[in-house]
Amino acid sequence: MGTVAERRLFFEVFPGFDCSAEYRQMFENVYVTKAVMVKSAKTLQVHIESKILIPKKDIYGMEDMLSEFVFQGSMRVKLFEHYQLSEQYTIKNLIENYYRESILFELSVESSVLYRMVSRAEWHAEDNVITLLLEDNFLAKSKSEEIKQYLERIFKDRFDCEIQVTFDFTEQQKEDYRKANEYRLKQEIHQIMEQVQQNEEEAAQETKEASANTEQTKEESKKSQPVEKKPSGNNGFEKKTPKERNWGRSAYGRTRVADPDVIYGRNVEGDQIAISEIAEGIGDTVVKGKIFEMEERELRNEKLLITFSITDFTDSIAGKIFVTKDDWSLLKDDFKTGGFYLVKGVPAYDTYVREVTLNSITGIKPIPDFTVKRQDNAMDKRVELHMHTVYSDNDSVVDVGAIISRAKGWGHKAIAITDHGVAQAFPVANHCIKKDDPFKIIYGVEGYFVDDMKDFVIHPQGQSLDDSYVVFDIETTGLNTKFCKIIEIGAVKVVGGEIVDRFSEFINPEVPIPYNITKLTSITDEMVMDAETIEVILPRFLEFIGDSVVVAHNAQFDTGFIKKYAMDLGMDFHSTIADTMTIAHVLCPELGKFTLDRICKHLGIKLENHHRAVDDAEATAEIFVRFLQMLKERGIHTVDELNNLGESSEENIRKSKSYHGIILAKNEIGRVNLNRLISASHVNYFNRRPLMPKSLIQKYREGLILGSACEAGELFRAIVGGAEEDEIDRIVKFYDYLEIQPIGNNAFMKADDRYPNVNTDEDLQELNRRIVKLGETYNKPVVATCDVHFLDPDDSIYRAVIMASKGFKDADDQPPLFFRTTDEMLSEFQYLGSDKAREVVIGNTNKIADMIEKIYPVSPDKCPPVIEDSDNTLRRICYDKAHEIYGPDLPEQVTSRLEKELTSIIGNGYAVMYIIAQKLVWDSNDHGYLVGSRGSVGSSFVATMAGITEVNPLAAHYICPNCYYVDFDSDLVKSYSGSSGCDMPDMACPKCGTMMKKEGHDIPFETFLGFYGDKEPDIDLNFSGEYQACAHAYTEKLFGKGHAFRAGTIGTIAQKTAEQLVYKYYQEREITKRRCEMARIAQGCVGVKRTTGQHPGGMVVVPSDREIYEFTAIQKPANDVKTNIITTHFEYHSIDANLLKLDILGHDDPTIIRRLEDLTGKDAKTIALDDQDVMSLFHGPEVLGITPEDISGCKTGSLGVPEFGTDFVIQMLVDTKPKSFSDLARISGLSHGTDVWLNNAQTLIAEGKTDLTNAICCRDDIMVYLIHMGLEPGLAFNIMEKVRKGIVAKGKCDKWPEWEKEMLAHNVPDWYIWSCTQIKYMFPKAHAVAYVMMAWRIAWFKINEPLAYYAAYFSIRAKAFNYETMCQGIDRLHEEMTAIRKKPKNEQSGAEEDAMRDMRIVEEMYARGFDFHPIDLYQADDINCLIIDGKIMPPFTSIEGVAEKAAAQIKEAAKGGKFMSKEDLRVRAKIGKTTIEKMSALGILNGMPESSQLSIFDYAN
Repeated sequence: MGTVAERRLFFEVFPGFDCSAEYRQMFENVYVTKAVMVKSAKTLQVHIESKILIPKKDIYGMEDMLSEFVFQGSMRVKLFEHYQLSEQYTIKNLIENYYRESILFELSVESSVLYRMVSRAEWHAEDNVITLLLEDNFLAKSKSEEIKQYLERIFKDRFDCEIQVTFDFTEQQKEDYRKANEYRLKQEIHQIMEQVQQNEEEAAQETKEASANTEQTKEESKKSQPVEKKPSGNNGFEKKTPKERNWGRSAYGRTRVADPDVIYGRNVEGDQIAISEIAEGIGDTVVKGKIFEMEERELRNEKLLITFSITDFTDSIAGKIFVTKDDWSLLKDDFKTGGFYLVKGVPAYDTYVREVTLNSITGIKPIPDFTVKRQDNAMDKRVELHMHTVYSDNDSVVDVGAIISRAKGWGHKAIAITDHGVAQAFPVANHCIKKDDPFKIIYGVEGYFVDDMKDFVIHPQGQSLDDSYVVFDIETTGLNTKFCKIIEIGAVKVVGGEIVDRFSEFINPEVPIPYNITKLTSITDEMVMDAETIEVILPRFLEFIGDSVVVAHNAQFDTGFIKKYAMDLGMDFHSTIADTMTIAHVLCPELGKFTLDRICKHLGIKLENHHRAVDDAEATAEIFVRFLQMLKERGIHTVDELNNLGESSEENIRKSKSYHGIILAKNEIGRVNLNRLISASHVNYFNRRPLMPKSLIQKYREGLILGSACEAGELFRAIVGGAEEDEIDRIVKFYDYLEIQPIGNNAFMKADDRYPNVNTDEDLQELNRRIVKLGETYNKPVVATCDVHFLDPDDSIYRAVIMASKGFKDADDQPPLFFRTTDEMLSEFQYLGSDKAREVVIGNTNKIADMIEKIYPVSPDKCPPVIEDSDNTLRRICYDKAHEIYGPDLPEQVTSRLEKELTSIIGNGYAVMYIIAQKLVWDSNDHGYLVGSRGSVGSSFVATMAGITEVNPLAAHYICPNCYYVDFDSDLVKSYSGSSGCDMPDMACPKCGTMMKKEGHDIPFETFLGFYGDKEPDIDLNFSGEYQACAHAYTEKLFGKGHAFRAGTIGTIAQKTAEQLVYKYYQEREITKRRCEMARIAQGCVGVKRTTGQHPGGMVVVPSDREIYEFTAIQKPANDVKTNIITTHFEYHSIDANLLKLDILGHDDPTIIRRLEDLTGKDAKTIALDDQDVMSLFHGPEVLGITPEDISGCKTGSLGVPEFGTDFVIQMLVDTKPKSFSDLARISGLSHGTDVWLNNAQTLIAEGKTDLTNAICCRDDIMVYLIHMGLEPGLAFNIMEKVRKGIVAKGKCDKWPEWEKEMLAHNVPDWYIWSCTQIKYMFPKAHAVAYVMMAWRIAWFKINEPLAYYAAYFSIRAKAFNYETMCQGIDRLHEEMTAIRKKPKNEQSGAEEDAMRDMRIVEEMYARGFDFHPIDLYQADDINCLIIDGKIMPPFTSIEGVAEKAAAQIKEAAKGGKFMSKEDLRVRAKIGKTTIEKMSALGILNGMPESSQLSIFDYAN
């Protein structure tokens, strides 16, 4: 490429070059004057000319992009810039305001030595002389000539300026650092003395141990005799210490090696390599790192494959070893997650995981933790008052427990939690410290404050709306009154609602107008250079104003400049000020945003040349005139009345600008008030964020401490924006303390065009100095905080991943928001001076912490609701029901069980819970819906007698309904111990001959409340999904509004989701990482809060004499502002020990039962639980009149029957061959447990060690069996509790070895004990029985009322019922089923799995000889199947694409008579064209014309 022949625009020279909008704007008017290829330097030199200054960092950025674009990086493009600037750019301006940063940036790239010298220098410019004040040392003097030539060349080449550079030299000032150095010296001495003391103690201990070892050695040498070693029972392995244990790779045996610390293999010799440098083919490699993942998998050859992931924190790699089970039992204690190891192996590509892993491992050796732990070694510690946790919505990655542990470990006495607008970390934090722990958690929030306390009119003097008003606008060189200049004033005078005069002037700012301002306003340097200065124009403008009220749009900005310059000129400006923007919030709240152009468009006002003062003033004046009329219509006639216009408007607050502010709870009153504020911000004022009006904060300020927060706080923003002094005065007075932060937190401002006056670290330091000065002026403590968002500097990657997932473009530019030590913070603020740094870092943070009492976020007391006389009511209800069933003379078994339970329930204050449940169940029954019990509530006979559950937990027995004869004790009855009474044979009453009822399921009460009756009851109930909302409403009615709330939940990022986020993060950046490294990084993102929600049926009840705010704040689920549902702010488990929680769950079974009863008239409760036809259904489909071949080989008839319709449970039925209701209950328990059937009972039954009757199926089985074997009942209960929760299986039960010995002593079989150790979770028997009762009834309807059953199933339980694919005959159905079955199971989508599940039921229906009725437009229901002419008519929702709303609209429209046409249907039903086309294609609209228009042919017949 040669020389460019003529000046051409930059992007014409580089056609096709694409760059960001920001770069395009900077270079769009740049000319290329010359381009020369210098081959020897592999450089294309491009000379450019520009009328605007381009920062040097952007010049370099453009060079990089062009080099890649033109040469793909093989050669460089170098830009040589030359500027043609206006005369406003003086040398002084360039040095002081516009180009110094570019010079320093260029120096930092070209010469680090020169950069350090020049960046520390003081600069002075006068005329064409630039003077640099350098340190008086040899280096500075030797480099001064180089600096001089460099600067003079830049100004000559780029600005055509001949300058002279001179130097002054001064001794480096060290006084500022003297006190800091003294303090550091004291600290070092303190640390040294501590270390000396520690070393002395260790030496003394070693001497003591050495002495003891010497004695032991002497003793052993006496006894030492050669003996023959016998093999141990572990294939030669014995339990040894790590130094005694070594495993080799050959035959998984042991090979003695020189290094006694190697725990696996031969050795770990070799050069260590960073994991980030590992590549395939480098041979034997030794890495050191931490194991963070491990998995063991059993292979067919009975060996184990142990896979692990190891990281050295530069990267991670996976490895694997093969061991026998015996080897692993010995190795696993020393090779585990969290440990640090040297590992030697060969990096190789693993075809299974498709990446390089560590294979052929020949050595593993434990090593100490090599990570460097930051310590706070200061003698006096700081307190962190601004910290965010993982509960701060997708913003922080700080684990609550980890940071509390860190703060305590550092010796800090307290730490504050200040998540953004939420308090959900409070209960978690509370669990991290013991009650008597002196460490204090300060509970607070960083709220989103809305300043609704600012008046609409400032300095009102009773003026009428018809008085004189001057509406004005200004244009400036920037936003900051301190640094920026006014370049234009435009004003309009309004009197009596009419425009009577105008004012318009340019002003010479005597400085260049920035390019972005020229772009915005079209005002150039040339337009203002001949204008008069502010000293001349401002007096004229103030004279124009006179006594008029001043009006502006965003008046704070415009009047701030006027006030500043008036003060500079010694002039008064104390006019009454009104703001059209704040008035618009009230008069036009629907706008949402209140920019000038938006309001003009709303009011139909023409706005030309927006961002020109004279035009904006004209438009603002027209707006103001309109507003005057609107105000008068509202009865407002003076400016004083205007200030009351917007009080308490929630809509206005939701649309107002917000600022960050810190609220700390000082005491219990403050804690409750904080909950009030958080609640109001979520329930009343939520708009993308939970907003807090300052007026509300002021109202509930008692017990709270307010801080000014970070750069997003209103004080910091006001200072940066150059707010006038009286505004800053008003802001400062609102807060109790002021806050400053490390300048790195706000370094982003230097590159942000919104902050034109923040360009250097010194600028950021000056902002902090200003806040410190305000603190001194107003006697407010100033505290230095970190604004913690991650624990350690390296953790910033986790937050980067989270922020990137939210779409933040600057996610990779993480500010240093880590938890700093005291010394790190003192170092940050040394520019304030040593004393002031200690004051803001240590003194004042401790002062604030000392003002705060130690409080607890959740009331420690149990606060159940009160229902008058609930104890007596419960007793009366139970005995009334008992007498109704068992007669006037109650059997001893009934009275003893009732009294045992009632004594426990009433004595522990639980009667009210039973009464609440009783009222809810009875109300549901009154509405025609059965209620199924969940959990272990069916273990309670009181619950049965109170009508809460149908499950009778007494032992199996007969009852005569006629003469009340009962049989609990006959040999026949006792033979059914542990089983259900319904399994007993039918029996006539020996007294009166009436057929007796068979009752009881033999479930111990202790399962529910424990052996001492003090285990809190958890009454879970399955209501019909159709009735659930009524149950919730009834609960509110029962306890009163404001005393019943939905239980809140918190959704956090899970491991798999985190891994997806990490994968996407690196994929977008085109960076390749191993899966295990992405998994490691994902671990740092796990637990971050994503959203909130509501428990499916949980209701939290507050006593009538208490407020919810005493326990928790409240909010709407997922912050859905459209819902009326209110939930607890805390996750409900955090408060379930304090408030009563009711589980009012919605379930399909009660709904289906109700539908079946409605369709058939059959009372489901009369169905016998020993019906043999129903029992046969679980053995085969023959009772349905079909064979397995008719239903794709299914071996039972239980498809579609709750509990027993899945392939998993159907196989269990086939394997176990149940014979009774009790067997089905056992199967239900097995199917709902984790590792109760699989890898447990299934194996034991197959091996013949037990059978279904004796296997552990439900949690109750364990306690009952162990008591039967002679164990103490309380111990049996404790064993059951630890086993059912998986604590034993996880190896977390310290008492298990002791309990195991006790069980063996009572002849409990080994297989039974082994079975206990496998269980992760168990179902209660009462729950299983309740589920099977519902399933049994539905199965009866399936056999005896098939049309009703299928209609109910497809209406309620089916998830993918489809008219097109399932209701067009068996052939079409089989086509669809075949298509899905051709896909491998793991490739089938969730929708396809749901469809296949429903298709199997449809197939069964067809096989039984039943069919579907075509959908009739005028007969079909919107959501339910109907039975018409012996066939089932599907609902409109079965048509693909027709949602419930559209279906309801079609049904409603059909009531209005016949549709004239498809067009008529579409209009009347308000449905789309696509729905019409789908219905036509399915033949539902056959014969219906397209349009309702008539033609001559309609009359032809």
